[in-house]
Amino acid sequence: MSTTDASPIARHWAAPRSLHEHLEEGRTARGRVSRESLAELPDGPRDPMGILDAQDEVRVPELVPIRTQRMAESAFAFYRGTAALMAADLARSPSTDLLVGSCGDAHVANFGLYASPQRTLVFDLNDFDEAAWAPWEWDVKRLVTSIVIAGQATSRDDAVIRASALEAVRTYARSIDAGAKRTPLKRYYDRFDALAADRAVDEETREVIDKTIKDAEKRTAKRAARKLTTRSDDGRLVFVDVPPTMTHVGSLLEERLLRVLDQYFESVNVDIRVLLQKYSVSDLALRVVGVGSVGTRCFLLSMQDGDEGALLLQGKEAGRSVLIEHGGVQQPPAVARYIDAHGDGGRVVAMQRILQAVSDPFLGHVLKTPEGAQRDFYVRQFHDKKGGFDMDTLDDASFRWYGDACAATLARAHGQSPDSSAVAGYVGGGRIVGEAILEWAYQYADLSRSDWELFRRHRNVDA
Repeated sequence: MSTTDASPIARHWAAPRSLHEHLEEGRTARGRVSRESLAELPDGPRDPMGILDAQDEVRVPELVPIRTQRMAESAFAFYRGTAALMAADLARSPSTDLLVGSCGDAHVANFGLYASPQRTLVFDLNDFDEAAWAPWEWDVKRLVTSIVIAGQATSRDDAVIRASALEAVRTYARSIDAGAKRTPLKRYYDRFDALAADRAVDEETREVIDKTIKDAEKRTAKRAARKLTTRSDDGRLVFVDVPPTMTHVGSLLEERLLRVLDQYFESVNVDIRVLLQKYSVSDLALRVVGVGSVGTRCFLLSMQDGDEGALLLQGKEAGRSVLIEHGGVQQPPAVARYIDAHGDGGRVVAMQRILQAVSDPFLGHVLKTPEGAQRDFYVRQFHDKKGGFDMDTLDDASFRWYGDACAATLARAHGQSPDSSAVAGYVGGGRIVGEAILEWAYQYADLSRSDWELFRRHRNVDA
C-alpha cells in the first residue's frame, strides 16, 4: 500500500457521483412516480379557509382586514397569498421526492429586478419567505399555475395561455438539462443579465424590458428616504406616519430593536459589519407589505451617517416555511440543524443566498430570544433598485417571454442543489412532463378560483 493510500483523506475518500449516475437516478424515479402522474390533482376533503384563518390568528389583528381586501381583489391576488393552501394540496399529490432547494412561492410576481453588489441590474427570484428543500415539481407547478391564472386574469386567448405555460415547462427542462452538463462551478456563476436580455427579443418586448429597467433604476434608498422620511428637530431621519400602512411603534419595540441589533450585525459578512459602524439608527416604523405577507410584522429601520446620508433596512418576520408546515416535507438533516441553530430568519437568508445568482450584501437575521426579539426576523435593504413586470401591461409576446425567463431562472436556482442533475434525468426533454404539469395547472387554477370565491363569501367581501 502506498503512503498516499494510507492517508486520512484516502481512507475517507468516496468519489462523487458522476453525471451519468445522477441522470440514471432520475430516469429510475420514473418507475416509482410516472411523469404522467404529475397531472393528478388530489381529491378528498380540504379546509382552505381553516388554513387561511389559522394564518391570520398569528398576524397583527388590525392589519388582517387589509390582507383580506388585497387577496379578495382578484383570482391572481388571492393565488399570490395562498402558498400554504397549495403546499397542503401538493403534499397530497403524486411526488417525485427528488428534493432541491426550493423557493416555495415561485409565482410570476415573485421574480424581478434588483441591484447586484456591483450595482448592475439582475433578474432573479426575489421572495424567499417560504424557501426550504422540497420536490422540484412543487416550484414548477406553482410557477406554471401562476402563468395560467395571470393569463386568465388579463383576458388572454386560451391558446396564448396554454402555449406560454407549456413553453415555460419546456424551458425549465432545457435549462435544467443544460445546467447538469456544465460543471457545478460554471452553474454557480450563471445569472440573467437584464440589460442584455432585450437583444434576443422582439421590439415590443424590448420596450417592456427597457421601461421596467428604467423604473427599477429610480427605486433607490435615497428616493425612498425622500418620500418616506422627514427631518426631526434633533436632526434624525424619521418616518412619516401614513396609517394604517406606515405607523410608528411604541417604546417597548424600540427597546427590543436596540437589544437585538448586535445580533443582526453579527449575522452579516464582516465587510458589511464594518460599514454599518459608520451609521446610527434614527427611527423604526411598522409597514404593510405585499399581499399574502400583510399582517406579518415588517419594520423599516432608518440609519444615517454623519453627513445625513440615509440607509433604509427592512426587517421582516419569518415564520415556518409552508413547505414544512403545510407540505410536510422532512428537511435534510443538515438543513434541519441549521434552522434549529439560526431560526427561520436564518433559513430565509441562507436559502436566498443559495437560490439567487447574487444577493443583497446586507442580508442578515435576528433569532427569537427571551430578552429581545419575540419572533425570528430577516433583514435586507429596502428599495435597492427593485422592479417587477406588470402582467396587465404585457402584450402576448412579452407575456410568453416573461414566463420563459422565470422558468429558466427557476432552473438555475434549482441547479445549485447537489442532486439537481437527477431532476434533469427525470424530466428528460420536457414533452411528457410539460403536458402533465399543464393539465395540473389548469385544474388547480379552477380550484384556486373556487377557493377565491369561497374566501370572498367567508370573509363577507362585497362582490
